[in-house]
Amino acid sequence: MHTDQTLIFDADDTLWENNVLFERVIDGFLDWVSTPAERDRTRTLLDGIEAANSAALGYGAAVFRQSLADCLRRLNDDRTPTPAEEARIEELLAPLTGRGIELIPGVADTLATLAGRHHLLLLTKGDLDEQQRKVTASTIDHHFQGVHIVAEKSAETYRRLTADLRLDPDRTWMIGNSPKSDIAPARQAGLRTVFIPHEHTWVLEHADLGPDEATLRLATFPELLRHF
Repeated sequence: MHTDQTLIFDADDTLWENNVLFERVIDGFLDWVSTPAERDRTRTLLDGIEAANSAALGYGAAVFRQSLADCLRRLNDDRTPTPAEEARIEELLAPLTGRGIELIPGVADTLATLAGRHHLLLLTKGDLDEQQRKVTASTIDHHFQGVHIVAEKSAETYRRLTADLRLDPDRTWMIGNSPKSDIAPARQAGLRTVFIPHEHTWVLEHADLGPDEATLRLATFPELLRHF
């Protein structure tokens, strides 16, 4: 274990719960618009719409709302949702848009210890205002010497951050739950990585990391203290 390294943390589903809340909304949506026999087909349709909308519009609750409305429209032969249907979508979204932050167990104490050993940064993607609200509400933002909110996480994102902050790739680690956004592109940019899986990671963030022996794989967030 070496001190004085740079640890870059993902936020959603690494530091606090996120996608499980979206999944609860999706469950309610599917209960509303689909029969049990058609549920899987409707979910596949929604996943495809989410993938297209996130690529074109970005991430966050507003894009998710659009995806639900688009899915409903597709299910009804491209009919525009009625005011009552729009109201129902807003009702489903209420627990998501009005929620607080639920930290993943062990995050607060682990960060407090790591902040005394290393240089901590936060890197999250999504809507700027929405992500900043979550960072502020988390009450752990004081542990980070920099908070960076980006539209997308690509290898170029990590290269640019490394160059702008003059980070040493050999002493810089990206820590997150998403193979697609946190691990694979950070490795491509020459950073070291820590993968902490989350059972509710968004399906669109899945990716096959293959036999990536260079990535440290942990089961829980507090295990970071054994290595850093």
